[in-house]
Amino acid sequence: MNPDTTTTIALRHETAEVNDTVLHYVTAGESGSPVLLVHGFPETWTAFRTLIPLLAEHHRVYAVDLRGFGDSAIADENFSSAIAADDLHALIEELSIGPMHVVGQDLSGGLVYRLGRLHAEDVLSLTAIESGLAGFGAERLADVAHGGAWYIGALAAPDVAGLLFESKAHAFIGEYLYPLYGMAVDAEDVSELARTYGRPGGFSGAAGLYRSMLTEGDELRALANTTLTVPVVAVGSRGGDFTHSSFSAVTSQSVPALRLEGIGHYVAQEAPQRLADILLRAFADRVR
Repeated sequence: MNPDTTTTIALRHETAEVNDTVLHYVTAGESGSPVLLVHGFPETWTAFRTLIPLLAEHHRVYAVDLRGFGDSAIADENFSSAIAADDLHALIEELSIGPMHVVGQDLSGGLVYRLGRLHAEDVLSLTAIESGLAGFGAERLADVAHGGAWYIGALAAPDVAGLLFESKAHAFIGEYLYPLYGMAVDAEDVSELARTYGRPGGFSGAAGLYRSMLTEGDELRALANTTLTVPVVAVGSRGGDFTHSSFSAVTSQSVPALRLEGIGHYVAQEAPQRLADILLRAFADRVR
């Protein structure tokens, strides 16, 4: 994940007061259609740190810390993917640059789907990377009896994240989570993630999104009764066709299924150049 030395393109840190919260985001690039990068877990905007300059040669790029993540304001116990989608809608309005190519990795699937479904005017195209949707299989990721991850239920339980994970953020992220998915992360990157995840409320965003993943299936299925109208691209790697099958279920359009063989779950960190090539083609081909 080692970052900013790969390019001379400057990264600018900004904040926006929107939807009764404060969102931190990083931006780069001066021209081209705008791109919004949305991270998952255990991630912040830094998941895209190496990817941003590759896209910013051709696009204006914005990578956000979701509410309760990174340097954005912490989230309360009512935080959900619906609120996160409203946050992104408000951020796009605040930026006043028109609709954006929206890219969501991992846990952000539900909220970027909501954004595209409920605020199609905000979205030029939607790319989902290694991501699923509640009601279409994502909730099974928490089924420990069938290979699901134990920590999902722990994070979703009220107050457990603060009790168990904040003080151990460095070890939990660097020594357990990333190795669990077969990715080596250097010490500097782990320290940066631990800085924000280890603050009081540092796991509040993840807790809210995992609660949503376990409870919003019926709601997302109901939303899917009206299909997405924005162009959708699915990028899979370790998860195989999971992303494609999830997002194909919520649109009547043809969804390109792009597979990165030999890459683990965290595509933006592990293969930024290969992902950039895919995204730049998708942005060019899939604009409405």
